[in-house]
Amino acid sequence: MTESFDADWLALREATDHAARPEALVESLRAHLAGRRVAAPLQVTDLGSGTGSNLLYLAPRLPPPQHWRLVDHDTGLLGRAGAPGAGIELERWVSDLADDPAAALAGGSSLVTGSALLDLVSEAWLDRLLVACAEQGAAVLFALSYDGRIRWSQPHALDAELEDAVNRHQRSDKGFGPALGPTAAPACAARLEGLGYGVQTCASDWRIDAHRAALGVALIDGWVAAASAIDPGRAADLRAWGEARAVALARGEVELTVGHQDVLGLR
Repeated sequence: MTESFDADWLALREATDHAARPEALVESLRAHLAGRRVAAPLQVTDLGSGTGSNLLYLAPRLPPPQHWRLVDHDTGLLGRAGAPGAGIELERWVSDLADDPAAALAGGSSLVTGSALLDLVSEAWLDRLLVACAEQGAAVLFALSYDGRIRWSQPHALDAELEDAVNRHQRSDKGFGPALGPTAAPACAARLEGLGYGVQTCASDWRIDAHRAALGVALIDGWVAAASAIDPGRAADLRAWGEARAVALARGEVELTVGHQDVLGLR
């Protein structure tokens, strides 16, 4: 079973996700699709759709009509997804992606996409998916893969220790085998190039200040839990770090950047 995320967390991060995404990659994708004169409707497969945040961001930026296959193992999350406008048809596909990533592409896709997915999957899983995409000649856009950078505007003595432990935890099995974690985006880019794709990458960093303190505090809590699981003997010090960082963020004394990368593959 793949890792699950609750609807509250997905809602909390959505605005920050959308603000982080680079328009340049979408412009390249749009030009590519227009140049290929893809048959209407545009067939899009969205992997790990959750409540449809990727759909809400991307669909209005692509030409209608569109048919979106939203793929997730959580029927409750899929039930919350709705079309963001006219000319967009939705198909909800309930599937555990860990079983066979290529199965969700049945029937063909012009675009295969996903958001905040690749850092959870294994190298073998990613390879199976990208080979299937190449066989269909599908464009590929994967957004918001965590790249291992946790940066604060003001330093703290435990920042580096926390980041290292979090990144080790990110490489643990999330249901797809040993996770790529912070290496996901470069691994995806390299494999796409090997399959004959032209690849573009771009940073999609989260910028979190006091106005988004709720998201920041949720992240801090998750990081402290992950780091403590890696090094239980440091749990008390890590909790103290988290408490100090949460207070400073809420007061506007520090700002936080969380590194992410988007990857676009075209052929």
